[in-house]
Amino acid sequence: MELQNCLPSMKNDYKMNEMNDQQEMINNVQGWNSMPSHDIMIPVPIKIQPSLGILDQNNIPINNSSPHPSVIHTSPQTPHGLPINTFIEPELPLELLQQGWKKFWSKRENRPYFWNKLTGESLWEFPPLRQFDVQSDPLGITSDGQHNGTNPMLLKKRPAEEIVLGPATKKMILTGPWELEIPTNVVIFERSPSMMSQPHPDIEFYRGHLVAKLRQCYQELCQSRENINAPKESFNRWLIERKVVDTGTDPLLPSQCYPEVSLRMYNEIMNDIPLRLAKPKYTADARKQLSIYAEAAKNLIESRNTLQESRKVVKWNTEDTLQWLRKTVGATYVDFQERLNHLKMQCQPHIAQTVKDSVEGICSKVYHLSVEYARKVKEKNSELLIAQGITEIAPAPAVLTLHKVWCYPVQFVTPAPRLPPVEYMADKEQTYVRFNGERLLINTVYLQKLEQLYRYSCYEDKKMENFMARVWCLLKRYSVFCSNSPDTQVSVPVPILESLHRNFGVTFECFASPLNCYFRQYCSAFPDTDAYFGSRGFVYYS
Repeated sequence: MELQNCLPSMKNDYKMNEMNDQQEMINNVQGWNSMPSHDIMIPVPIKIQPSLGILDQNNIPINNSSPHPSVIHTSPQTPHGLPINTFIEPELPLELLQQGWKKFWSKRENRPYFWNKLTGESLWEFPPLRQFDVQSDPLGITSDGQHNGTNPMLLKKRPAEEIVLGPATKKMILTGPWELEIPTNVVIFERSPSMMSQPHPDIEFYRGHLVAKLRQCYQELCQSRENINAPKESFNRWLIERKVVDTGTDPLLPSQCYPEVSLRMYNEIMNDIPLRLAKPKYTADARKQLSIYAEAAKNLIESRNTLQESRKVVKWNTEDTLQWLRKTVGATYVDFQERLNHLKMQCQPHIAQTVKDSVEGICSKVYHLSVEYARKVKEKNSELLIAQGITEIAPAPAVLTLHKVWCYPVQFVTPAPRLPPVEYMADKEQTYVRFNGERLLINTVYLQKLEQLYRYSCYEDKKMENFMARVWCLLKRYSVFCSNSPDTQVSVPVPILESLHRNFGVTFECFASPLNCYFRQYCSAFPDTDAYFGSRGFVYYS
């Protein structure tokens, strides 16, 4: 009895609801004739969600077929933020539903897409039917190997403008102060292959030894003939100046230049005779430098054969300066500097006339040694090619029909010789590359950059068998050329290059190297070693 009293009287309530519904239906029917035709609403069929069997606090089933104003229904969200439909539509096979696939509507693309709740994968096209469990066997190793007839070219869910038909190639995007993914927009005339020999570690090692010997000879000539040290970085600047006018076959050593005497080297040596001047920091330093310069000029003019007038002018000015130093007390920094400038103005023309032949002899000696060393390198390279059974090909004929093509890396006439193995070892952020006992150092991120450039430019070595040997040749060439100078690999700041590309469409650098280039197409100083890494040649010859 108590249990029956606790239950509400549902029978009477149902009868009252039926009576109210009938009365409301009669009232609505009576108002049909008075309703305007344009206010008539066409009913739209709605799919009703099946009851989920949810009970209220009185253990009475809640009727979900009719929406209740006090209940707020929230639609579940997918990981992409798109709501799931409020009804279950069996549009996918049962096998795909078991694998976690569901179909949703993309508001942005205005078309359906498919999302897998187990793997998080999303596709535009109809998903394939896998015959294995994604979680227990993600690689499908235990499957029977049978494939369904679905299209293998499935497109990942991307915006419509990014979709490209065809199999997607996997690219390695390397971050750094460069942008190697920008293609070229530079058009050139088709050119003949280069007659330069392809680099070899043995030849590069021998060339580096001769260049170091030539650099040391330049220092000894300056000391023995003019009693000065070779001007700092003068030899590097001489190599650059000679390379602009050189028409020889060696890529580094000048061998066919006119005139033979380098004007740049001549002026730098002459400027340091009789003393290399520097800006003094203190007053005592200024006084000491003035005294040393006067003594050096006097000793030089007395020890050389020169005109009597030149000897008289230099001796008179130097003795006057030394006498002024002995008598003057309390002179300022500015006084010493003005006196030094006056003495140099009076003596330097006569000193230059006296040592002209000697300085020209230094420049000429260095050049002729360079020609001799270039000949030795060529002979050794010819011996190596003959030992490997490679014959040097005659110069290729000039291209008669000029075709415009996209710029491409330098190509060679002579085949590449067999390269010896090169050792390398990675040590944290740096990598050591060693050949014949000589170890060269490169940052690992730049080695990865060279690898990326090599993949873009060297098509004949897909297996990367000669990569490390050519990297060693590249590092050896620039280490010999720079002589540990940090100023030869500086470049324009990255924001400027980005702005040039964004605003003017620039995709090419005329003066760069594989180590400091921003784009993957550029001109460099050494096409033979840099061609494998994207060099289009020397800018003055390209």
